[in-house]
Amino acid sequence: LTSFMHDRIYPNEQLFLKQSHESRWTNGKEWTHPPLIVDLMQEAKQRGLWNLFLPADSAQLAPKGTHLGRGLTNLQYADLCELMGTSVHFEFAATACNCASPDTGNMETIARFGNEQQKEKWLSPLLDGSIRSCFAMTEPDVASSDATNISIDIRDDGDDFVVNGRKWWCTGAGSLHCKVMILMGKTDPDAKAFAQQSMLLVDLANTDGIELVRPLTVFG
Repeated sequence: LTSFMHDRIYPNEQLFLKQSHESRWTNGKEWTHPPLIVDLMQEAKQRGLWNLFLPADSAQLAPKGTHLGRGLTNLQYADLCELMGTSVHFEFAATACNCASPDTGNMETIARFGNEQQKEKWLSPLLDGSIRSCFAMTEPDVASSDATNISIDIRDDGDDFVVNGRKWWCTGAGSLHCKVMILMGKTDPDAKAFAQQSMLLVDLANTDGIELVRPLTVFG
């Protein structure tokens, strides 16, 4: 990883920044992978630097035949995170190694709690890097760091779940590679405080009624 950082990441930081700005679509809401990242992702796979985040216990729950990381502990991976974090701009090194947020947490969540159909549909392509994901928890009207404040409404109408509400700071939602969202909402407002919420897998390409208003920027 140190060699990869010095040979391929640090020298290309400015090119990555330039291509990232150029990869935005004219509507300003969506973007795609810069060509540089596509090349580096393939190289990271070949060099055995892919899915380094995935611990052995989660890998055992993932579909066989996918890229299952190196069997590192969280402590071992922490050192690699520190090294990848020395590169600036949009988790450049982490994205090249398929170790960027929120995909890492989403992949572990699906590995641990998804059924086999969900793993095959979403986890396998996420581990391969052919799609990306987002996580929708934060809401504009409540202090969302406290999950008991989450208020977006989820109703089971018998055939589907109907979701009403607004989310923001859904990291990666504007990527044209983002195909699935893990959404936290309130399914039982009458239950005890810590039993009111549920999380859904939302198929972004085939779910009606989703409006992407705008991407949010940090520090303006």
